[in-house]
Amino acid sequence: MRLLSPRRRNRRTRAFRRLAVFLFAAFVFVLAGCIDGGRTDGVRGGRPSSDAAVPPDAASPPDAPAPSDASGRDDHSGIAQSEGTRSPMSELSWEDAFGLAFDTPVAIRHAGDGSGRLYVVEQPGRIQVVVPGEGRAEKRLFLDLTDRVYDRGWEQGLLGLAFHPDYAENGIFYVNYTTRRTTVIAEYRRSDDDPLRADPASGRILLEFSQPYQNHNGGELAFGPDGHLYIATGDGGSAGDPQGNAQNVRSWLGKILRIDVDGRADGKPYAVPLDNPFYGNAEGALEEIYAYGLRNPWRFSFDPATGMLWAADVGQDRREEINIIEKGGNYGWNVMEGTSCFRAASCEADRYIAPVFEYEPEDRASVTGGYVYRGRGIPGLVGHYVFADFMDGRVWTLDADGDLQAKEHENLRMPGITSFGTDEDGELYACLYDGRILRLVPKTG
Repeated sequence: MRLLSPRRRNRRTRAFRRLAVFLFAAFVFVLAGCIDGGRTDGVRGGRPSSDAAVPPDAASPPDAPAPSDASGRDDHSGIAQSEGTRSPMSELSWEDAFGLAFDTPVAIRHAGDGSGRLYVVEQPGRIQVVVPGEGRAEKRLFLDLTDRVYDRGWEQGLLGLAFHPDYAENGIFYVNYTTRRTTVIAEYRRSDDDPLRADPASGRILLEFSQPYQNHNGGELAFGPDGHLYIATGDGGSAGDPQGNAQNVRSWLGKILRIDVDGRADGKPYAVPLDNPFYGNAEGALEEIYAYGLRNPWRFSFDPATGMLWAADVGQDRREEINIIEKGGNYGWNVMEGTSCFRAASCEADRYIAPVFEYEPEDRASVTGGYVYRGRGIPGLVGHYVFADFMDGRVWTLDADGDLQAKEHENLRMPGITSFGTDEDGELYACLYDGRILRLVPKTG
């Protein structure tokens, strides 16, 4: 994701800096070749065959098992399933969800505790809790980590939030943030005295690993249907993955990781699930790796009805892609960019898992991953994966329950969508770079 968040002193200065930094970032990315021109049409997955080898600086995976889908599925009888009819997306619109402003919101999450509260992650290092009321909702500061979060780089800051499946009882949650040169995955606890506040002194670091550059930090983390914590990491940054991290299974970078936060093993503050693809290997591959070959996965989510893990991977300059993440899967970067060979005119494309959907930039591009809609407020949207492009504002729906075809919806175009989220009822929200939170609703009148 291509976001900037310099420190802000007051409302007027924040607005001016936000606009200036956004324009400067776009200019820099054009010069760097990270965003380039292209067509507006989407392309389904299916890679061409070719014959180049994996770059020599990549560590080959030691006998990785065949990829498999996410575990822990059940019949999900209480979750809305898609039906044959589909309401036209032209009947939907965005509305301001709360009438509140936030400082560069990059995630909105619920705790699954039945409270109806939503939590907004602000990139400079704060988490705000939105408290519903009879009238206007109000926001309260839940946790302030600005004393340890470094957000002055292009894509640095507080980037992710995940609540423990038993949060209602144990009050535990997890954050993903950057320091000047590292990514940190840390555990925190709700305050014993106030359910609307977290205890900043309760922090416990689970993972910390180096970042060679300021960009491509991933940042998502979420619990899967198996109860394990999944973590997205970017390839470490610069452009083109110069260190070959994404294909190197001895590197934390360019991966989806999976850990058991309820266990302890080998002196670590977590355990590695025994069915992780590299568990017990003798070649030095990191056992925490669940999938690899990713450039900068900016937002992933689990479909609550199927357990499938959907991830958006931001491209270099040719392709933005949507992937279904499988255990042990290699998604090709930096040998492939989407269905295109990246380093050479030909490559062994069938060694890698193709995206289920990809698109080329209109001008500049940065895909924002979303959610498979399983709410009840918009019956015609059930079973569709909703995602967007941060730069040009295009919004798509992809038929997750059907043929995986994606459709673009001009009436929903909204530049600056940094992230999507859902409430406890499965209704869909979008965070905007300008500080607003929107909700997708049927049009009225």
